[in-house]
Amino acid sequence: MAKATSSIFLLLVILSSTLLSVKPNTTTIEITCKTTNYYRLCVSALKSDPRSLTADTKGLAAIMVGVGMKSATATATYIAGNHTAAATNDTVLKKVLKDCSDKYALAADSLRLTVQDLDDEAYDYAYMHVLATQDYPNVCRNIFRRAKGLVYPTEIRRREVSLRRICGVVSGILDRLVE
Repeated sequence: MAKATSSIFLLLVILSSTLLSVKPNTTTIEITCKTTNYYRLCVSALKSDPRSLTADTKGLAAIMVGVGMKSATATATYIAGNHTAAATNDTVLKKVLKDCSDKYALAADSLRLTVQDLDDEAYDYAYMHVLATQDYPNVCRNIFRRAKGLVYPTEIRRREVSLRRICGVVSGILDRLVE
């Protein structure tokens, strides 16, 4: 009976310490996300990643950078798929789609550099790379604008806005890191 009681006590201690360690980091996520312009996006993205439960602020920034890299890479792939599916006789559309796909690939590369900047605690460079990431989709939109007769696709616009918001969250977390 004493062994069963001590085993139950030990189990309760382990469970309570686990629950206590998760709650403070949930609070860290919420406090960190309050410094961003997109609180709900920030909390949702971070809470969906199990690594965030043990991450510090720099780790949370790295997780959000990863979300941005996935978004930029998926968009580059999506546009490249449209490029290969485009009508073979519309060379202007093919070129515009290829250029846009390349811009989103560069956005993902810029975020990869941000991860290195975070590791090096070079927050000014990290911020610069995040700003560059935000600008690459603008270039894509401008390429469409300059091409006569082409309309900027709604799906690419939606993805642009999403990446811009993700970058906004990363920028807000970077601001918190340099405080």
